[in-house]
Order: sequence, then C-alpha cells, then structure tokens
Amino acid sequence: MSRLHTNSSLEGAAFQPLLYKRIVVKAGTSVLTAGPDHQALDLTVMADLARQISQLRALSAEVLLVSSGAIAAGQDSPSRGASDIPSRQVRAAIGQSRLMHTYQELFGVHGIQVAQVLLTIKDLYDRQSYLNVRNTLHGLWDLGVVPILNENDVVAVDEIGEVFGDNDRLSALVANLVDADLLVILTDIDGLYTADPNVDSSARLIPLVDQVDQDIEALAGKDHNPWARGGMSTKIEAARLVTTSGITMVMCHGAAEDAVLLAAQGDEIGTTFQPASEKLEARKRWMIGAVSQRCSVAVDKGASAALRKNNRSLLPAGITGVIGEFDRGDIVYIVAAGERRIACGIANYRSEDIKRIQGFRSDDIQDTLGYHYGPEVIHRDNLVLV
Repeated sequence: MSRLHTNSSLEGAAFQPLLYKRIVVKAGTSVLTAGPDHQALDLTVMADLARQISQLRALSAEVLLVSSGAIAAGQDSPSRGASDIPSRQVRAAIGQSRLMHTYQELFGVHGIQVAQVLLTIKDLYDRQSYLNVRNTLHGLWDLGVVPILNENDVVAVDEIGEVFGDNDRLSALVANLVDADLLVILTDIDGLYTADPNVDSSARLIPLVDQVDQDIEALAGKDHNPWARGGMSTKIEAARLVTTSGITMVMCHGAAEDAVLLAAQGDEIGTTFQPASEKLEARKRWMIGAVSQRCSVAVDKGASAALRKNNRSLLPAGITGVIGEFDRGDIVYIVAAGERRIACGIANYRSEDIKRIQGFRSDDIQDTLGYHYGPEVIHRDNLVLV
C-alpha cells in the first residue's frame, strides 16, 4: 500500500477547505490491530487517527468515530483462544474499556474529550430510541466532544456470530441517523478492486462508483482477518445504504497518510461511492435503519417495475412469497428475482396474512382475511427504494 500524502501536519492536508463538514469515520479491526493474528491494538495507527479527527474538529467539522477492536483488545483475558460466544463476550467486555481508555489518552493529547456510545442494531429499530440516540450525539457535538461508537458485543449475541451484524452496517445506519455528509470506511486495502487483489495481480482499483448495482455487489470478496466480522460485501452494503440516503461514502486504506483528511477535503483517495441526487427525508432514513434483516416480501417482475419506475404501492397481486415472520407495522425488505433487495417499507399486514393474500387482487382481501387494512400491502408513502 503506497503513501498517498506526503505532509501529515496541520499545515498540510488540513490546510485546504473541507468539502464535507459532518463526517462519520469507521475504523475496522484490521486497521486498528497489529501482529500476525491482529490480536493487539496498533497504537501508532490509533494515534494518527486521533490526530486527523482532532484536526477536523479544529476546522469546525462534526466527526463521529465508529470503532471496532474491543474483542481484539481483550485477547489476553482468561478466555483467550476460545471461540464460543460467551468467551467472545468476555473479551469484548474487557477489551471495550481498554479500547476507550486508549482513545481517551490519544485524543487527550489534542485537548479533545471523547464519549463512549454502545449500541445494537435493535437500538435503532424503535423510533423513540432512534431519536434519543440522535439527540445525544448532537448534544455531544455541541459540547465539542467526539462520540466513539461500537456495537455492544456483550449483549448483541447475533452480532458476534456470523449470521448478522458488523460495524460497517452500524456506521452506515449512524451516518443516516445524524444526516452525515460523508462516511469514511477505513479498511486494510486501498479500496474496491475489479477483483481480489490478494489473489489476482491484474486487479485494478475502482476510484469512483456511480451506483451500487448488481455488478458492484458481485465484486465482493472475503475478509482474511479472523477477528474482523465484516468483509467487502458488508462495505458494499454500507455504501448502498448511505448513497441511497444521499450520503457520499469513501472506502480507503486506514494506513494511508492523512486518509480521513483527504476524504474530508474531497481529494481522490480509495474508492468514492457517489450519493443519490437528493437526500431522503428523516423518516425514510429511519426506515432504512429499522428494516428487519431477516424478513422480506418477494415480488414478480411486474411489481418490481411498478415500484422502481412508477413509484407505485405494493399490492398483493405482485407478491410471490414471504420470508420470515413479522407483524403489521414492521419494516421489511422487498426483494425481486434472485433475492435482490429493491426497497423496504412498513407492512400493512402481518406475514401470515400476506401469505394468504399473495397473488390475489386487492378486492379479495376482505373476503380472504375477514378484515381489511387497505388495498396495499406496503403503501408508497411508507416505502423507500434501495
């Protein structure tokens, strides 16, 4: 990985005006740890990250850090080496305090106070909780404090496992939550490549992605760091979430000199994912964050086209299947052929009801169910294209 900037002083990269003023930075385990097995915090990298964020704060930018590394920081706990969930929870509990103490000292050198905020994805599902978190983060910014967020691995059992959850997704949801201008995801490669650069020497860096489509999603590879829960697929998913909301995302190497500063200035570094032309309204950003990862409604080609091209509501006639169990009022994904997510929205009917009325005309809902909540399974006002 080559150095992308030659001057790391305040008079260097940060001397230029910032293009983005509200920034979420996500630093993954592969960036924050060192050693052959990534089992120790890399204080040099963390100190440089604190320096860059402090420089951004000096330029009146609002910066929030989503930091992994708690489980790795707790590797010398009594449960060292064990891979079961309780042991990883123990390491997370021990490591999280070490991680925050390290940040407190490193930011303190620059006169910056930090605050710990631990979340699970579920904390962002409930609308009131969502607003409470947002108010807290804005309040910390008002006081000049840098919030440092992490997933609460001690209680978020699913997030520790392989099934669901990572800080890539959390950083995207938080970027939506605070209406950020920019999400910077720091990783251990220079950006998105045409192929896996670890195995293909002809792989080329893609400097700009206009839209996260199926071709971009197909480029996702696997992360080789055993302590990192995410991978390229989760980073592309994060890009899709934030760009849909109108937020720019930059993915770049965490060890690149002044990587965060360059991204904040709008300089070319890593891969930039272009945002949608307009930002979503706050309520729809919340819907993207609160959508269930396990529940979805499958639709046929006609319904998919009506949703994507004509801004239509989802009617039962276009539904071909239901995945998972959910209640009326839950937010679920809408998937097209190949289980590609095309939208999410608030369901007017519970999953069992939708199974009974799928493929039917809206006029048949009352006769089939014995009650009626409207002709739409998901109304267009409660639907967001993704």
